[in-house]
Parts: sequence; C-alpha cells; structure tokens
Amino acid sequence: MKVAVIGTGYVGLVAGACFAHGGQRVTCVDINADKVAALRDGKIPIYEPGLDTVVHDAVAAERLFFTTDTGAAVQSADVVFIAVGTPPGEDGSADLTYVLGVAEAVAPHLQGYTVVVCKSTVPVGTCDKVEATIRAHSDADMDVVSNPEFLKEGAAIDDFLHPDRVVIGTDSDRARERMAELYKPYIERSEQVLFMARRSAEMTKYAANCMLAARISFMNEVARVCDALDVDVLDVKRGIGSDRRIGRHFLNAGIGYGGSCFPKDVQALLRTGQKAGCDMALLESVEAVNAVQKGLLAERVIAHFADQGGIADKRIALLGLAFKPETDDMREAPSIVIGKALVAADANVVAYDPVARETAYEELGGDIAYAASWQDAVDGADAVLVITEWLEFRGISPEELAAATDCRVVFDGRNIWDPAKMARAGFAYQGIGRRAG
Repeated sequence: MKVAVIGTGYVGLVAGACFAHGGQRVTCVDINADKVAALRDGKIPIYEPGLDTVVHDAVAAERLFFTTDTGAAVQSADVVFIAVGTPPGEDGSADLTYVLGVAEAVAPHLQGYTVVVCKSTVPVGTCDKVEATIRAHSDADMDVVSNPEFLKEGAAIDDFLHPDRVVIGTDSDRARERMAELYKPYIERSEQVLFMARRSAEMTKYAANCMLAARISFMNEVARVCDALDVDVLDVKRGIGSDRRIGRHFLNAGIGYGGSCFPKDVQALLRTGQKAGCDMALLESVEAVNAVQKGLLAERVIAHFADQGGIADKRIALLGLAFKPETDDMREAPSIVIGKALVAADANVVAYDPVARETAYEELGGDIAYAASWQDAVDGADAVLVITEWLEFRGISPEELAAATDCRVVFDGRNIWDPAKMARAGFAYQGIGRRAG
C-alpha cells in the first residue's frame, strides 16, 4: 500500500516511519525544505528513543521517502494522512488553519479511491470540514477518516507498533477495509481496532487526554493535603491504585503536566464544551490546579531562603528540564515556570538535562546556565531541585549526591528519592506529598 503523510512533526514522522517499518511505501511531506533535506541526510529533528533506527532502516530499504512535493506524494497514495499542528488560538481553541490548508492542497491531486485521514488532534466536526474543503476543490472518489494518535513521548515507537487500541472513525465500508488492512501488521487481536463514527473518534482523543490530565491534577491536589497532614502520598497511591476501578497509572504526584498534548487538549475541549453551551467546571479546575502546581517548587525554594537573607545570588541546581524523561520536548514544561520564577528572584540557576539543552535554550535562553553533567550542576549549589525524573537521576544514591556537593537542601519535584534515606545522609528533603524522613 502507498501512504502519504503530510507533516513531519512528532506524529507525522513517527507514523510515517512505523508504517514503512510495517512494509508500506511511505512518502512524508513537509513544506520546510531544510527539514526535508536534513531528514534525507538521516538527521532526526526530535529526540525519541528508537526513531532514528526505524527511520534509517526504512530509508535503506527504500520504503520511506521525504519530499516537499505534495502533489507527487498524493497522486499515487492509497491513504493520505494529515499530521500537521493544531496550535491553540488566543482563546485556547484549536487552530485548524494548517489542517484545512492541507485539505485544500491535496484535493486537486487525489487520484482513484483515496482515504484521507485526520491524524492530527482536532475538535469534533473537523473531519466534516476537511471533507467539505476537499469536495469544494475536487470531485475525487475519497473518504475522510478520523484516526487519532495515542502515542506517549519517550515510548512512541513501541506504542505505534504494539498499540493498546486503534481508533478509526468512519461510516464507509471501503474506508474500514483499507484502514484495517493498513493496520493489520500491528494488530494481534481484532478487538484492538475500534470502529466508530468520525465525531466519536475525534472526541475519544480529547476525552482520553483530558481524563489523564484530570488524574494528574487530582493526585497533585491530594498531595498538597498530604503535605499539610503529614501523610505519605505514595501510601495513598498504593492504596487507591490497587482498586481495579482506579488502576495504578497516572497517579504520581509531582509538579504538574506539560508537553504538547495535555495542556493544549484540555484547553481545546474546554473551549469546545463552552461553545456548545456546556459548563466545563471540572476541566477548568484541572487546568487551574496544574497552573498552581507548576509554580509550587519555586515558591517552596524561595520561602526556604526567606529567613536566610533571601534567594538572591543563591545557586539553584535543576536536575532535568524536559517536561518528561526520554524526550527533549520543552513545550509547557514545568521547568520553564520554575526557572523563570527563580531568575526573577535573582537566583543563579544552573541546570542539567541529558538531551534537552538545545530545546531548553529556546525557552530559557541565557538566563540560566547549562551544566555538562548532574555533578557539575550540583557542585557549589545552595539547593538541588529534581524537575524531570530521568533514569539517570533515579540511580543517584544519597551518598553519591552527598559526595558531589556540600549542599544538603533538596526539593524533589518528582518523588524519585526516599525521604528516610535522604534524611540519614544529612539532607533536608522535601518531596511532593511525602512524609519527612
């Protein structure tokens, strides 16, 4: 099967590479000529474990190609994926300019029966608009399908190749057959493929991400109460996570969610509901709790030094910058809020992240210093803050940390270390909802 993927961002590049890995002939299209040239040279623009290998292997097998020529890619395609960005507008609603622009661009080039797939995360009713746009510029034989992605950054390749489910929104039997054939290499059980109406598929994506965001905000709010009442949130997590109705996932207290999906999708569903005349009080609270949580660590550090002459000129070490481990993604990362708040308070901030230095510089610039290792970051620090739960940091023992720095003040924003062990090593340790050691 021949596949065209319009957009080589995170979703488009992963999808294109994985479809090629599964044996399809895939052409990825992007209007950025420099980006296309770099991809042809084997340069991967994002950090995602395993993606470089999948791309290089597919290119070597002559199943994956990159071009700026939309028409050539679309003309021969059996399936065309729209995988461009839907950034939030000024009011938080999804901006469909790029999606509808692609629909208009591909319309004149569709030949034979073609399935056009909305892979981008889009509000309910977008596929209707895509179809209307295409039909306004072409009389091609085609169906528009919703096929939202459910990829976790840092585990995207495995998620695509071994999906929990594949959601396909269409009422067309022909489209169902073609999409089922396309995903066949990745499906072990028929019930993994969930066919439904297009609007249901569009809503499913938003509902899934907003549910996960709500769990995170809920646990962060619980953690604040735990801090106030000398309760360990990890005990609470174990207690409620063992309930099959709740489950263990997404119950980690911390410093808030970030990334390209949760903040944007919560806002988009909020605006969608409000435009439909619905009261979205829960999602408003989810967003509000997360905003407060992102600033929590900076507030605690500043408060800690208030009776020590203030935080001005204190050296504050940040371990991690990316919004989560195994990615260099800095979009909506808590480190941005924390770093800017500390800099505004005249602290000297130095940070170390295994992969996100370049993307972090785009957000924080030269306002902070960037260390070459965690040991360099903590050397001479007055306080150490854990921002991202990289495996590298989880493996640091209290004794190793004590040997690397004279600092004994730790604010663990991801609860990666044991309070009792840290206390025995002489650290004044604060986690999120953790009992003191």
